[in-house]
Order: sequence, then structure tokens, then C-alpha cells
Amino acid sequence: MQKERVLYPCYFNGALERSQGRRVPLGLARQGVTMKDLERALRRAGLRFRVEAASHPAHWQRREGRAVVAWNESKEALLRRVAGALEPKE
Repeated sequence: MQKERVLYPCYFNGALERSQGRRVPLGLARQGVTMKDLERALRRAGLRFRVEAASHPAHWQRREGRAVVAWNESKEALLRRVAGALEPKE
């Protein structure tokens, strides 16, 4: 049975502090990650996912959306895999 993990764009946003919702180290984070960036990274990483119109509880007013990813390993491993697949911002 596949487990599902929820990912929000703020998890990868280097402009945020960890207390504000960033979940990856600054070395893996990118500035201004959007839902489209997250979708591209998930496709590049070869992961199955769906997008939902929900928002991170701490950033409910932004209405960024979220991705629900089929993943059996730890969420930390998923975060690092997706962060590695994000394109650098120019």
C-alpha cells in the first residue's frame, strides 16, 4: 500500500526561516518557490503526485496549493529528493 506525503512550496523557500515553514536546509532551498516549480521538480524526480487547492496552515492567506505525493520512505528523504530536482532561480 502506497503512503502519501503532503508537500507545500514553503518547505523549499529559502526566504523563509525554519520557524516560518521551511523544511530543507538553506543549501537545498530556493528563493520564491511556487507550486509550478514544485510540480516541475516532482515530475523531474519521477514521482506520482496530485495537486490540491489547500494551503499551509501558517500561510493560509497565500493559497499556494499543495502536492500529495505517493511515497513509502521517510518524509525527510522525499524533501531532499525534491529539493535536488528544483531548478535554480536566476
